Amino acid sequence: MLLSIDWDAYSGTREFVFDAPIWGTRDLEHDRLEAWRERVQKRGGGDWAALAEDFPLYPGWQELEQYAGLPAFVALSHADAWGWLERFLGRDVLNIDSHHDLASFSGDSARVRPGNWVGMGLRAGLIRQYTCVYPQWHAELPVAEGFDPDRTRAELLPLLPLEVLDRVNLTRDLPLPPPAEVEAVLLVQSPAWTNPAHDAEFLALAQRLNCETLTQPMGRLRLDR
Repeated sequence: MLLSIDWDAYSGTREFVFDAPIWGTRDLEHDRLEAWRERVQKRGGGDWAALAEDFPLYPGWQELEQYAGLPAFVALSHADAWGWLERFLGRDVLNIDSHHDLASFSGDSARVRPGNWVGMGLRAGLIRQYTCVYPQWHAELPVAEGFDPDRTRAELLPLLPLEVLDRVNLTRDLPLPPPAEVEAVLLVQSPAWTNPAHDAEFLALAQRLNCETLTQPMGRLRLDR
């Protein structure tokens, strides 16, 4: 299988944080940096540490180091996943993510974007079977997709053909696959959704996995940069 890891499965939010990007956000330059600076200002200013209470780094990401030695790739956005899929045609994909990435409710449905790369990959035959594993912290966040995977699946019924949806599994209940079952890894930063205070851990993980760069991730290590 192919293993895709969106950093937003670990760099997340708490319940009742109403300016959290999980409520809905775009993937534009402003959303990747300026929106995070605005969130800091709402919390009194200072540095990225002001975000710590509302936007924690959840445990478990260190376990991803077990995939060191496998072919690994890093990308800024899941919109960049298409080239990765084309290198490994027709595989099963397991995606650890806060979003299913099967379809978007707005925007150009014919263009590969972070919210629809999986759905387009399934339609095009680049993906055989797809499993989205939501993080466990979604169980405490009713607004999150992974709070109720059955509800989320029902929302997809008008957006995807049944032959595509039949190849999809949405769950919170799968452990990380053993490295022997993984052919290649994709690590995605998703800066519009992930706390800049966690960029150092993300970049260190990419280095530990010896990732080939598909698109350069951001290093938002200081508020003024």
